[in-house]
Amino acid sequence: MANNNLFQDFDPVSSKQWKQQIQYELKGADYNETLVWESPEGIKVKPFYHADEAVSKYAVNTPANAFAIVQNIFVHDVKKSNERAVDALQRGAESIRFTIENNTVAVDLLMQNLPLEKVSYTFYLPFLDIDFVTTLNNFATKNNAHFILQMDPIGQLCSDGNWFESLEKDFEKLHQIAKNTTSSFLTIQSQTYQNAGANMVQQLAYILAQVNEYFNRIPYLTQPITIEVAVGTNYFFEIAKLRALRILFSALAAEYNANLDCHIIVTPTKRNKTIYDYNVNMLRTTTECMSAILGGANAIANLPYDALYHKDNEFGDRIARNQLLVLKHESYFDKVNNPADGAYYIENLTEQLAEKALLLFKEIEANGGFITQLIEGTIQKKIQESAQKEQELFDSGKETLLGTNKYPNKNDRMKNDLELYPFVKQNPRKTLITPIIEKRLAEKLEQERLSEE
Repeated sequence: MANNNLFQDFDPVSSKQWKQQIQYELKGADYNETLVWESPEGIKVKPFYHADEAVSKYAVNTPANAFAIVQNIFVHDVKKSNERAVDALQRGAESIRFTIENNTVAVDLLMQNLPLEKVSYTFYLPFLDIDFVTTLNNFATKNNAHFILQMDPIGQLCSDGNWFESLEKDFEKLHQIAKNTTSSFLTIQSQTYQNAGANMVQQLAYILAQVNEYFNRIPYLTQPITIEVAVGTNYFFEIAKLRALRILFSALAAEYNANLDCHIIVTPTKRNKTIYDYNVNMLRTTTECMSAILGGANAIANLPYDALYHKDNEFGDRIARNQLLVLKHESYFDKVNNPADGAYYIENLTEQLAEKALLLFKEIEANGGFITQLIEGTIQKKIQESAQKEQELFDSGKETLLGTNKYPNKNDRMKNDLELYPFVKQNPRKTLITPIIEKRLAEKLEQERLSEE
């Protein structure tokens, strides 16, 4: 008879025994100095994690097949956007996100011939308009459609430096929307923090503080809150970050007796993407999407490899979509519930990120809250400090981007391929606060290379 317990003939080895053996192999070198390293978040990472040291305080539910493959579509021409959405769904997309920049879009024409009952549609609205939101909500109710609306006045303040109108007017509109819509309408655009260089503890704390502002200012919130998160290539840390986010959101919602869930949309970060040797971007986004899946994202909108310098195009979108299709249907990432459970390293990271983020969140609240700290410039200063540390690591070669600051192809030429301006855009104007500026690590180096072509 086959022996089902493959390891019963081996004596268990405790963590203490492992450490003793490691110390012996080090031949006198200090264990902590040699093998333990510290992340930018202040987390000490050990060389191994063991069952007898594991303490799982938190439960995170990430069911199999939970993530939807999202196709982003910027609505400029309604007819073409509709045709593109129909085509994307036929080619494997499972959800569509429309970016709509004004309230003149004809919703019925945009949604024509689209399957409404089995597909979720997200509408990113970089403006506040009660009538337009009512139109979307009425259409969804009439057609039994699932709409998610993304509006974020605080996110607008962060990235633009100004409210849509003012704090009072923006939140008055949100009050009216909250009362009169059944669709989820509130979002946290937290990708700005990651793309600007915030470390993971900062990202989690700022998301929590931003959610807290909405809970405080909109007391009758009953709709789920959407949180958009950017992930980088620190594989296990990013898995833990998403798990920690759910833990922290649940804890905060419980304090307000709000029986709410958060809907997490993940997109790969732009911070580590490059215009030279741009095909490497596909490798980066693949591991980032894997982190998103294992971390429990509800939806993933992949970043096309050429998004920095090309306008939206069918080829780039198809490659980005196919990366997720391969992960879902050929790599079987949709077959296992809670795939990160039992990984002592990930559970340890989750616990540490959650606890450090909670401490920072409490510090923000003790000093007036997120909006106050934005107006005072504290949040921007902290992100800038974190971004500068990472930039110095990149500039010195300690943080590597293959094809850019290591093993660059000097024959690469990009000057004639730039359909979009891939660097920080200067827009001098009067703002209420200093905006949080997204900036890629490779920008300075790339500008130097372009000038030499």
